[in-house]
Amino acid sequence: MSSYMIEAIGTGIIETLEMTFFSSIFAYLIGLPLGVLLYATAEGRILANRGIQVVLGVFINIGRSLPFLILLVLLIPLTRMLTGSSIGTVASIVPLTIGAVPIVARMVESSLSEVSEGIIEAATSMGASPWYIILHFLLPEAMPSLMLGAAINVATILGYSAMAGVIGGGGLGAIALQYGYYRYQKDVLWTTVTLLVLMVMLIQGSGNRLAKKIRR
Repeated sequence: MSSYMIEAIGTGIIETLEMTFFSSIFAYLIGLPLGVLLYATAEGRILANRGIQVVLGVFINIGRSLPFLILLVLLIPLTRMLTGSSIGTVASIVPLTIGAVPIVARMVESSLSEVSEGIIEAATSMGASPWYIILHFLLPEAMPSLMLGAAINVATILGYSAMAGVIGGGGLGAIALQYGYYRYQKDVLWTTVTLLVLMVMLIQGSGNRLAKKIRR
């Protein structure tokens, strides 16, 4: 493998990490509140509201049902409007974020659902408001599960970032496609695939260890 290719792969690693990091942050800034609302507005819950529950459910189900490659193409006009371009590392953050929001929301809802109803009933009997219960009881109790979910979500976003190479996104996915697939450089293809797998394993392992520390 040439020195140029090694340098390109190094740049690809940095771009992949940038896309994954910023997309994960933005996805959680949007998806975490949505997940909390999904949980809290369900029937029998502390903020029960059928209208909000239905609207959020439809939005999230549609988002989760779209294959990410199709979403990449559909969001090209929005990406171009927000970033001034539809290709490159920065542009890829837009579809990565939007594609991850429904997954984050459902994962958060699932984590909160694992919290014992007894804790909520005890907090309610003490006169705590719904939002106080969410911030001081639900989220802290669900933190180990939320951390495990975050590791899965970040690993998923990392996988999505590799697909962004199909429409000109940066990172390891673009290198694997342009050099490994189109130019038949098998060493480049297998190197990028191995690096992506190692990054996913590192993220998942770190999330698991952190969740265990929080649980203790």
